[in-house]
Amino acid sequence: MKKFLLLTVYCLLLSACAPAGPTTLTVMTHDSFAITEDVVIAFETANNVDVVFLQSGDAGTMLNKAILAKDAPLADVMFGVDNTFLSRALEADIFDAYQSPALSDVPAEFVLDASFRALPVDYGDVCINYDKKYFSENNLAVPQSFEDLAKPEYNGLLVVENPATSSPGLAFMLATRAYFGDSFLDYWQSLKDNGVVVADGWETAYYTNFSASSGQGPQPMVVSYASSPAAEVVFASEPLTESPTASIVASDMCFRQIEFVGILKNGQNRDLAEKFVDFMLGKQFQEDMPLNMFVYPVNQTAQLPEVFTQYAQVADRPASITYEDIAANRDSWIEAWAEVMK
Repeated sequence: MKKFLLLTVYCLLLSACAPAGPTTLTVMTHDSFAITEDVVIAFETANNVDVVFLQSGDAGTMLNKAILAKDAPLADVMFGVDNTFLSRALEADIFDAYQSPALSDVPAEFVLDASFRALPVDYGDVCINYDKKYFSENNLAVPQSFEDLAKPEYNGLLVVENPATSSPGLAFMLATRAYFGDSFLDYWQSLKDNGVVVADGWETAYYTNFSASSGQGPQPMVVSYASSPAAEVVFASEPLTESPTASIVASDMCFRQIEFVGILKNGQNRDLAEKFVDFMLGKQFQEDMPLNMFVYPVNQTAQLPEVFTQYAQVADRPASITYEDIAANRDSWIEAWAEVMK
């Protein structure tokens, strides 16, 4: 009996001295989130943690889920709210404030939330992409303004996404609102009269309608991202020395999307959540993003891959519209747009 008791005590001591197993950190993301496995493993190893990514639909759907579960959050951290939804997230008060020291490497232009509840992670410009071959073969000049798109020579050549169901579609509509002001609906009427095609989502617009992607789509212009020409090179079935597409980055014609990360209130792992936010803003993660999500890092020390510097583009002067203005008017603008385009 004594021997059994001694053995039991010895086992208990061993158990008490053994290192604790990894904690689980849950990160809520939109469905387009991607990261290299080795980069995640590096964070997990350094912090004795298992990171679980909870993909939750598009940015709007994800935000709805987070708001509904505010009192009992589904995750510790949420990534992917952009500046079209930022004010809604802040008004719902779902994030705890955290001023990451990594913000010292992030230009102030990306820090839209002065309370540091939502911290910028990446950015990208939504622009019109065009099929170089089509314009060359048809001896047609590439449009350089919104007004150009409504000219007869471009009749039926542009496909856009529905702003009610598509993030890039909303971004493009916002760019027209920023440029034309209250008369933006008149502009959309002129596009409608000029045969603009509306698709429900980016995948349909890009892979079915766009001529450069499918090789047989009817539209040589599509609302996409300024990084899409780089993606064409990366994912080409045969090596390319030139992208078959390019972006129209004329002044005011692009809308800059900025994506944010925040620590969800009432989460269970505040310390680890802070470390993960620091990690997302750090150089390793920031340099991993471009070829996974085809976005630009906000960390100014991060180096871009060569394919980005060669083929992706950045708008010198994207459309300017505040996230507060978007929040106050987004739904009414979309409804008014839908009425014009029905």
